[in-house]
Amino acid sequence: MSRRDQITMSEDEVLGFLDEERTLVCATQGPRGWPHLMPLWYVVRDGRVWAWTFAKSQKTKNLERDPRATIQVEAGEQYQELRGVMLETEVTLHRDVDAITELGIEIFQRYTPGVDGGALPDEVVAMVRQQASKRVGLEFVERRRATWDHRKLAAGVY
Repeated sequence: MSRRDQITMSEDEVLGFLDEERTLVCATQGPRGWPHLMPLWYVVRDGRVWAWTFAKSQKTKNLERDPRATIQVEAGEQYQELRGVMLETEVTLHRDVDAITELGIEIFQRYTPGVDGGALPDEVVAMVRQQASKRVGLEFVERRRATWDHRKLAAGVY
């Protein structure tokens, strides 16, 4: 078995990792040709990564021009701890305010301390509803994947 095969994550490992980690980095093609990288909070719906962002943001403008994005989630400090998922994607932009509100609520259910997927305080729901009209939903449709989990390597390899 190759070293690459040894460190590749299974589908269940990828989903567990994405559930465990909190922030992805999204790379789009900027207007001058340079990569534009930005952090995003995200949720996974039916195995697909979703996020939201402001409709007037640079990343939205970039995706309107070219829907390709690479997203990466990574963890670890030492080489033998490094884990990550990198997805080459085509992004579908969603603009329906009700759908964006639902997505925003789902994101805040994940990231609001003490909520753990449960009901949000009314003031948070109101804030999400207010923001939804200014945002777009980002559905990252996977085209290619690379994963790594260096914890699977034998100790002392490097």
